[in-house]
Amino acid sequence: MKNTLVAIFCLCSTWSIISQDSGIFYGGFESNSQWLQDDEGINILAPEERFRANNYLTLNYNLGKFTAGIQYESYLPVPLLGYAPNLEGNGIGSYYLNFKHESLDITAGYLYEQFGSGLILRFWEDRQLGLNNALKGVRVKFSPTDYLHLTGLYGEQRNGFETSAGVTQGVDAILDLGQVLEVDDLFLDLGGSYVARYQDNLGSFNIPSAINAYSGRFDLLYKSFTAGFEAIHKEPDVLVNEGLITNNEELYKGSAVLLNLGYSQRGLGINAALRRLENFSFYADRFAEGNEFNQELINYVPGLTKQHDYQLTNIYVYNPQARLLISDTQVQAGEMGAQIDGFYTFDKDTPLGGKYGTKLSMNFAYWAGLDAVYDVENNGYKSEFIGMDGDRYFREFSTEIRKRWTENLSGIYTYTNVIIDKGITDGSPLAIDDILANIAVLEHTYRLGGGKALRFELQHLWSDDDRKNWAATLLEYNFSPRLGVYVTDSWNYGGEDEIHYYNVGGSYTKGRTRLALNYGRQRGGLICVGGVCRLVPENTGFSMNIAVSF
Repeated sequence: MKNTLVAIFCLCSTWSIISQDSGIFYGGFESNSQWLQDDEGINILAPEERFRANNYLTLNYNLGKFTAGIQYESYLPVPLLGYAPNLEGNGIGSYYLNFKHESLDITAGYLYEQFGSGLILRFWEDRQLGLNNALKGVRVKFSPTDYLHLTGLYGEQRNGFETSAGVTQGVDAILDLGQVLEVDDLFLDLGGSYVARYQDNLGSFNIPSAINAYSGRFDLLYKSFTAGFEAIHKEPDVLVNEGLITNNEELYKGSAVLLNLGYSQRGLGINAALRRLENFSFYADRFAEGNEFNQELINYVPGLTKQHDYQLTNIYVYNPQARLLISDTQVQAGEMGAQIDGFYTFDKDTPLGGKYGTKLSMNFAYWAGLDAVYDVENNGYKSEFIGMDGDRYFREFSTEIRKRWTENLSGIYTYTNVIIDKGITDGSPLAIDDILANIAVLEHTYRLGGGKALRFELQHLWSDDDRKNWAATLLEYNFSPRLGVYVTDSWNYGGEDEIHYYNVGGSYTKGRTRLALNYGRQRGGLICVGGVCRLVPENTGFSMNIAVSF
């Protein structure tokens, strides 16, 4: 199958080059590289392989109802720091062939898909996280009517340049009930999903070879109100910790509940998300449970907290805790919590709005472990569906004001108060107790005309815990929309050692090509994209990014 798809793609590409009137040829190239150095200031030695690079070449060709594509990847001599070690060497990372006609859509090869919110199934790629869990197999989408949409898929999940030991299959159905009822201002989708993982039971009758998960959901939009609800049940499975089955005799079921509520009108918006997860990590290989690189994950569990833009507000970020763990050093069954987000716009020519108006936004997030009693000796536990005694993992309040002062000068003013159990979120429960921190950020941008702009940031973090106080600043100058340079420094001055994490760099864009260069120190810790995190060690050196689309 692989050789056939590659041959089809090469034929289509050749055809495109010969005759530009026959189909559309498009793609892109991205290269991310590092040159690492020793740095006595942060007490690190560069690894033996100082030069590291992740490279991606994507080619696609569309001709009528058919589209073919291939992605070639190179991690030579080794991948960037903090990426999964199975990303090594070079080769074809993915390929696909798609046929689409009216109500039918068929894809063979590597594919990406999401059921509902993704809480039961999401296959996706994020190069910044080093994550690509595409499914290698077949997917069929069929819409027999305008209001009914069906999706079925089957295959093995990508794991580096290999595939998972388990096989994943799934079915999803969406009914557009609002269209059926023909009610004005009403959007109402009903959905249901079934996802299963099949894996060898290793000759043990106590280890199930098939783990099934079922979900039901609805999404509602009526005038200014929105609501969404999803509930998932995962059949009992063995408990795996650090690649070992903890108890062959005991099986543990999993569940997830997600509720979203929202209200919006001109100048006002409020959104709330509530979620409960119990033993709800779902992997294509049971032995991949808990791996730090998020490899072979079937489902998508983001941290439902504010996604911050600044250096210091991203020091203490929440990493969601969906797993069940029962050991001498750590016990947890999942998480439960909520996030509330709101914004209000003060109109122009009012006392608080001023000449140009003022935007105020606030966010509150709270996440805790489930209220549960654990029997460590027998690998057992009992949890409350809603309890008040779960350990607090994370609590954050933040507020942001966006204000335009003159035609050219605008500002953003942020305050964040956070409490985090960093030992839990970073995976080292015995290392660190709760951390309390306050962070203030002041940002101003001054537009000079002709595409020129100057941006300046001042940040400060106050804490008596962990590494104590931080101060940070950034100065960025854009000569034009195509060319910009910056210098930044994060100064950890409150601990035993005063350390500067400095960086200088810039970017240049011309047409469909972008080049970015950077030199400096990388603070170690969690790097999060869209609420999903990976751990990055401290390092110093040069980095370069080249991106070309065509």
